[in-house]
Amino acid sequence: MADNIGSQAPPHIALFPSAGMGHLTPFLRIASMLLSSNCMVTLFTAHPTMSATESTYTSLFLSTHPQLKHIKYQLPNHSLPPLQSTTDDPFFLQFAAISRHVHLLYPLLSSASPSFSAIFSDFSLASSITQVAADLAIPNYIPAMARQPPEESVVYVSFGSRTAMSKDQIRELADGLERNGCRFLWIIKSSKVDKEDNQELEDLLGSSFLKRTQYKGIVVKGWVNQQEILAHPATGGFINHCGWNSVMEAASRGMPLLAWRQHGDQRVNAEVVENAGLGIGARDWGWDVELLVKGEEIERKIGVMMKNEKLRDRARKVGEEARKARGTGGSSNKVLMGVIEVLNL
Repeated sequence: MADNIGSQAPPHIALFPSAGMGHLTPFLRIASMLLSSNCMVTLFTAHPTMSATESTYTSLFLSTHPQLKHIKYQLPNHSLPPLQSTTDDPFFLQFAAISRHVHLLYPLLSSASPSFSAIFSDFSLASSITQVAADLAIPNYIPAMARQPPEESVVYVSFGSRTAMSKDQIRELADGLERNGCRFLWIIKSSKVDKEDNQELEDLLGSSFLKRTQYKGIVVKGWVNQQEILAHPATGGFINHCGWNSVMEAASRGMPLLAWRQHGDQRVNAEVVENAGLGIGARDWGWDVELLVKGEEIERKIGVMMKNEKLRDRARKVGEEARKARGTGGSSNKVLMGVIEVLNL
């Protein structure tokens, strides 16, 4: 930190996510926010990763955030499971391996130029990283653990595994997100079958959009862990097609929805969302027809979803009721137990 004294050098932040997309995604959001605040940022990731998705997602992010420095640190090839471990969960074993080998980070951290001003570490690695940080006299922070900005500020956009939008509609949705100025995570899909979805993001959105919004949003083609995204404290609203799985996952988290129904049972699902107070509908945005919804209207609806505190309060109450229903003695739990009891007769 002494390197920065008496100079205008920006702070240099080290980011240490843990294993899995659910841990990597929020750290890349943090990286985007830090870069937009003129910080220098270095992302440390353990290799080999647990999934190809992590590598692909990181590479995509780096391609749109060239200022981000990326350091891969190699885990030993034959990391043994921790003593007294009774699990074969690969993610848990990766967590444990990273924790046991934090000593590998000393030379990477101590030799950095400019020197690091702070470390942001995943909560699952905090106990291990804290000692390293203390030895190097670098403060360590655990982001997103308190209720503060950017909590509930990110719009999550996903239309499920089957729903694909036209290129024109994708461009209008991009325009609506940019007009609104919100932070966003957009899972984009241009064809119904994943194997046929080979269009590049630049072709779908234009390189200028990706450049203009590089500090505001992340656009992903591929699988993400939706439940973990909805559970993250930064997520504040969900633009969705109202597939039943997505509705249930949003309800369980008390997440406000913008219900952009497309086909099938989604008309009924959207009505359930509105009647329950979980979200707002977009009834005039087309139903099994090629109706192009303009960016101005999308911008307006996003504003209603994100700024309406009454809607947010109602959605939270839906989430509380959903948790009660799933819990022991709750209505959903009772129904399931009743079925099991019948099957055991």
